[in-house]
Amino acid sequence: MEALVIGGGSGIGAAVAALHRTQGTPTAVWDVAGERDVTCDIADPAQIEEAVAAIAAADLPSRVTITAGVGHAGLLAEASPDEWDRVMAINARGPWLCLRALATAMVAAGTGGSLIATSSVSARLVDRNMGLYCASKAALSMLVKVAAAEWGSAGIRVNAIAPGVTTTPMLRAPVGSPWLDGVAERTALRRLGTAEDMAQAVLALHDMAWVTGQILECDGGLSLQSPIDGFAEVDRARQGRSS
Repeated sequence: MEALVIGGGSGIGAAVAALHRTQGTPTAVWDVAGERDVTCDIADPAQIEEAVAAIAAADLPSRVTITAGVGHAGLLAEASPDEWDRVMAINARGPWLCLRALATAMVAAGTGGSLIATSSVSARLVDRNMGLYCASKAALSMLVKVAAAEWGSAGIRVNAIAPGVTTTPMLRAPVGSPWLDGVAERTALRRLGTAEDMAQAVLALHDMAWVTGQILECDGGLSLQSPIDGFAEVDRARQGRSS
């Protein structure tokens, strides 16, 4: 096995696994739902340790992608401590536990490898209705940077992709809704991202042997929009006049 996708049962993870296999790369999938080779809940440290021990004894992957995660919407003042714990457990603690266990196995085997986590542009962009999610992804982005510095001497590269709004099962708004239409309009490439877009970025990042500790934003230019830049309003008005 050359590649492992944790959270590969659906969405971005499934697209990553499919692209690996299309290119002839033997790939295993861990998840709690969907098509998978191993059932593993990354919120459970014991399940992660068991799954990593099994592959370390058999065939340690050189390319690992962690896409498991959950969304969350709600105001900070209204969210409960249990919601905080759940979002952090899956979006930040779980990937850390996976990274830690796999890096430890790679160091022991002397193999090195490429580890990629899935962060989000929400790690650095404020969304007043997604505070817990934003915080969890910001934590993950910093974990990636520290891990890259900590494990680089062992030949382990650690990076992340940071998707923008992407059409996956986690996206709650229906395609064609006014909000999503507005997001597409504000995106430089004038559309929403797809799971396949993210998979292409993941495989490209795995191939970049001199890149580590980086957060690759894959948002079609959505985060280029400035809240104080009035050109968007001017552009919309100009398009309205020409239609």
